[in-house]
Amino acid sequence: MSASNWPMNTSSLQIAVVIPCYNEAVAIGRVVEGFRKSLPQAAIHVFDNDSTDDTAAEAQRSGAIVHRVALRGKGNVVRRMFADVEADVYVMVDGDDTYDASAAPLLVAKLLDERLDMVVGRRVTEQTAAYRAGHRTGNVMLTKATALVFGNAFDDLLSGYRAFSRRFAKSFPAHSAGFEIETELAVHALGMRMPVAEVPTAYGARPEGSHSKLSTYRDGLRILTTIGRLVKSERPLAFFSVGFALFFLLAVALATPLLFVYLETGLVPRLPTAVLCAALVLLAFILLGCGLILDTVTRGRWEAKRMAYLAIGGPGRPGQ
Repeated sequence: MSASNWPMNTSSLQIAVVIPCYNEAVAIGRVVEGFRKSLPQAAIHVFDNDSTDDTAAEAQRSGAIVHRVALRGKGNVVRRMFADVEADVYVMVDGDDTYDASAAPLLVAKLLDERLDMVVGRRVTEQTAAYRAGHRTGNVMLTKATALVFGNAFDDLLSGYRAFSRRFAKSFPAHSAGFEIETELAVHALGMRMPVAEVPTAYGARPEGSHSKLSTYRDGLRILTTIGRLVKSERPLAFFSVGFALFFLLAVALATPLLFVYLETGLVPRLPTAVLCAALVLLAFILLGCGLILDTVTRGRWEAKRMAYLAIGGPGRPGQ
């Protein structure tokens, strides 16, 4: 079903387009206008992240509802979006005019027809300027790293174009402060085993005069750190088992020569090494114990999150 012939018979549903932006005065007017055309029944909310240019004024001039978020960082903006806006369906898109507004009905239709909780607009482009090689490579690496730990459901982990159900938005804890929020969105969906999907969408270059705020290396490192933190909090047994294995194997490697000497002579010639081995084994089992305890705590926390998630009505067209 194409965006142009999707029957817009969702008048009883509240659809909100939520746009996080920082210093996007050049692009935000076109973004708002594009989504007003593609989703005429939607309320369009622009969340201005303490911009130093005329972003808020341009958004207001274009007919958007403008919210100001003083605390810098995309994650902080997303937290406010989901808390402050009431809707049945949320369409989130960056305010840089790189995403195809005409694809929004496709994302919403897939979300509703298949009763999903999140649909990701997977970026498709042939323009080098739109999607630089460093960003593309980093996205692939981070996507694969996340899939290895939490499961494989996405090909474009860091896309800024998504549609959400209400129960996703209202059950999402949003701990991240910056661009690592996309990773947290994916991990939340995978951890809760939510039904999700991807839709290929066109991705273009920024308009002239607009500049990316994403740093390939700095934000890539922050995203990797976020993945590590999420592994610790959401997969604690696996996280601490790695430490257990490393320290235990190191202790075995150091103790093996001592054992052979002891079996031959009955003596322990390197007492400090023996003490170190005992300490390493003790530390290893402490880490394993932490993993087992935190794994039990995490399971209880996931059950509580699941109950909160189920308390909110699921997605679907009116009458379904």
